[in-house]
Parts: sequence; structure tokens; C-alpha cells
Amino acid sequence: MIEFRHYYKKLRGKVILEDIHMDFERGKVYCLVGENASGKTMFLRAISGLILPDQGEVRVDGKIIGKDISFPESLGILIESPGFWEYYTGFENLHLLAQIKKKISSDDIKAAIARVGLDPEDKRIYKKFSLGMKQRLGIAQAIMERPDLILLDEPTNALDENGIGLICDIIKEEKKRGATIFFATHDK
Repeated sequence: MIEFRHYYKKLRGKVILEDIHMDFERGKVYCLVGENASGKTMFLRAISGLILPDQGEVRVDGKIIGKDISFPESLGILIESPGFWEYYTGFENLHLLAQIKKKISSDDIKAAIARVGLDPEDKRIYKKFSLGMKQRLGIAQAIMERPDLILLDEPTNALDENGIGLICDIIKEEKKRGATIFFATHDK
């Protein structure tokens, strides 16, 4: 499903990703473990099309990112801190995003919100959410359209023990559904 072919990326004169040449199978979970600034986030950005290589290529389902397609066609992504509209509720934020592809219903959005342990009927605006609630909403956004490829960068940041368990369960469920999941973490 995902093929890296001699992928190189430099930023500000520093090599960030160097000669990555690997294949990743569909329907598996891949964990990127490393220290801060080790390139985990950039690796996810490369898969998603948010950065393009100086040399080499990434193929998703045989299509070259940045050439054949700008980004994977069925992608759920949470990279770094989630960013939403501050004065909208969690549901309103996800509803606005869902309007881009028009693939899911309001009930699907509510189910995704509940799945990450939030209340879909909560009327608090995003600005009033705790860090853990913001992270959960970001994960709900990444999974709500049931994408084939899910990229999660430090998905357990700001989560309590119950939240971490919930995210682990979601990753297992998404794998069982057939999704390919990459998650980056500095925590072994």
C-alpha cells in the first residue's frame, strides 16, 4: 500500500529523512518510536503529502504523492496539535470538516465523538475544552470518515490513563476494519 523509494528530505540545510526505502502493507499498525526531533512527524508528513521529497518518492496505492495525487485519497490525520474553530462546539467543528467530502452523516459524526469518550451533545465551545478533550476531538476527526489510512502523531498526548486505553482500543478496531495505521510516539 505504501512504498518509500530512496526518499530524502532536507529542511534548512539539515537532512530530516535520509534514503528511506521501505514497503508497508495494508491493514497493519506501524508505530514510530523515537526521541523528539528524530523525524517521526516528518515521516508522517511525507506519507500525507504535506512535505515533498528532495529526491525519491512515496507511493500510496501505486500513486506517487506530489505527482499523481497531492495526498492519499482516503486519509485520516492528526499531526501535532489539533486545530479547530475556537467558538464552535466539537460537533460543529467536525460537521464543518465533514462537509468537504460529504461522505458521512451527523449520526456518524456523533458516533465518532462518542467513540473517543466525548459527549456529542456537549454545547461547550472548543476554546473551553481541556487539552485532553482537544486531543480526543482531533482523533475523532481523523477516524470519523473511516479512512483506509490513518496517521496519528503523538495521539496519547494530554490523555489520562482511560483515554490512552480508549485510543489503543480504537487503533485495534480500525486495524480490524482493514485500515492501515501509523502512529508516532516518543513513549515506549
